Amino acid sequence: MAVYFTKDEGSGKVLFDWWENLDQDRASRAVLRRASSPTEIALLPAYQRLCRRLGALNWKAWERDRFAVVVGVLSHIKANDARSPAQAMSKHEPVKPGDKPPVSELRFMRLLDSPDPDSLFSGMRRVLPLMRSVDVIVLANDLMHWGDAVKKKWAYSYEWPDESVR
Repeated sequence: MAVYFTKDEGSGKVLFDWWENLDQDRASRAVLRRASSPTEIALLPAYQRLCRRLGALNWKAWERDRFAVVVGVLSHIKANDARSPAQAMSKHEPVKPGDKPPVSELRFMRLLDSPDPDSLFSGMRRVLPLMRSVDVIVLANDLMHWGDAVKKKWAYSYEWPDESVR
């Protein structure tokens, strides 16, 4: 059974509420942000507490690894908005003529080449400081289901700069 989060119900509501409350739990946020891999995240009490709240202990191993990526990445996100991850990587708000994307085409392409949770986590940590905000639930679902379909969705959603802007 695949895991899909929605903001207003079930595990998605628990995840979103947890993310919103990270500002009050600065110690957990700091520890999660310092973790350098999904394995490190999985060993942290903050991650284990969230898993218990979700009842996620019966998830398959690949789901737990990907969920560790989700938790680690979300600990870096400060603001939620309606933009998809690819839109957040390709456009500043507000948009000004001649703006370069926050995440360059090359860096974006390298991120899309991420074959496993470890490299995805590493790539996301590099681009997160360049993004101001993103739809937290969409990002969580995309990271949980990372594969060709998500990569294509991101490639179609990324607003590639015009050749003339370069």
